[in-house]
Amino acid sequence: MRRVLHSMCFGLLFLFIVIPGRGQSTPQQSQAVPPGKAEAVSSTDYVGSEICATCHEEAAKKFSSNPHSRLALEHGGKGISCEGCHGAGKAHVDGGGDVTKIRQFAKLSAAQTDETCLTCHAGKHANFERSKHAEAGVSCLSCHSVHQSTSKADLLKVEQPLLCFTCHKNVRPAFSQAFHHKVNEGQMSCSDCHDPHGTFQDHQLRSTDDQNAICTKCHTDTAGPFAYEHPVVKTGGCVACHAPHGSPNPRMLRVSNVNILCLQCHSSVNLAKFPNASSEQGGPVHNQATQYQACTTCHSQIHGSNAAFNFFR
Repeated sequence: MRRVLHSMCFGLLFLFIVIPGRGQSTPQQSQAVPPGKAEAVSSTDYVGSEICATCHEEAAKKFSSNPHSRLALEHGGKGISCEGCHGAGKAHVDGGGDVTKIRQFAKLSAAQTDETCLTCHAGKHANFERSKHAEAGVSCLSCHSVHQSTSKADLLKVEQPLLCFTCHKNVRPAFSQAFHHKVNEGQMSCSDCHDPHGTFQDHQLRSTDDQNAICTKCHTDTAGPFAYEHPVVKTGGCVACHAPHGSPNPRMLRVSNVNILCLQCHSSVNLAKFPNASSEQGGPVHNQATQYQACTTCHSQIHGSNAAFNFFR
């Protein structure tokens, strides 16, 4: 009798462990639920992208070349694609295509759209919610299009810089100046210097330990370190003297004449204001009123020097 009871208990235990009960998800089913959705939606509410394709044939054909299509290959081919963004589709299908039963991004607020995208992209764009774009109500879909993009890498609606100029119209004329960074020519892009998804810097500049590194990664000859540093380079940065987008000056200075730029700091007015400063710090020792020569004719190592405190060669 004891052997019979042991056999019955072992059989019941085997059925309990190996065979899932009604309503229980198999491991394969639970894997198909996208991150953050498992608590709110059952895996049985997902119908699969094949069902979506029966009505949305055109979108389904294009989706094969979309980076998001990799989601469908996850978990042994049981990953979520369409429903990863639009939500579980069972109620939508059972309702005969009822549009109120599926997530429509055209009806969502910018914050709701961003929340959906950041479910997966928060790790890469952790600062977006505090960015100037987010504060202005610019959502992910203001710049990106999953189904109608022209850029396969970033799914942009329009390629840079035209996409950026859509809103930043005040910046566009600078790139038509005689001397400018080659953005319109396609040799560089706005996002080489700016991070559209947000940083801790003004103007969403890409963050680095040395903020001038945004410029010196290309302009390596000005990087230093130097024995004698020009203080404004450290305090005001490159943009204290240079216009970053474009300028009528060959060196992209903020003013047309380099003497005018230098005398904004190195003037007799500043020397009177700071009597403890040396003449080199406060102003020139010779008359610059005639302005026949540029300051940098003599002070040629203006970004920094290893030879002289007054930036002679």
